[in-house]
Amino acid sequence: MKVCIPGALLSYTASSTVEAAGATVAALLGALEMQFPGIRFRMIDEQDAIRRHIRIFVNGSQVPDIAHPLDARDEIVIVQALSGG
Repeated sequence: MKVCIPGALLSYTASSTVEAAGATVAALLGALEMQFPGIRFRMIDEQDAIRRHIRIFVNGSQVPDIAHPLDARDEIVIVQALSGG
């Protein structure tokens, strides 16, 4: 499935869109980790929760956790909030 990557994570993927598969968001993130080592830790914390500055959208709807099921036709958009002063 198509995964849109935020600019802050392009150092891992070198592309704003990548392909990955998984039956759940967790499995999809695992597949991304296999392709782009280190990327999962930037999105998921030590308790397997989505980091507070990351939002994951499936077909335009925000998912609350990584257990969310996926379909091969889904479009995934990962958004990273910016902060600073």
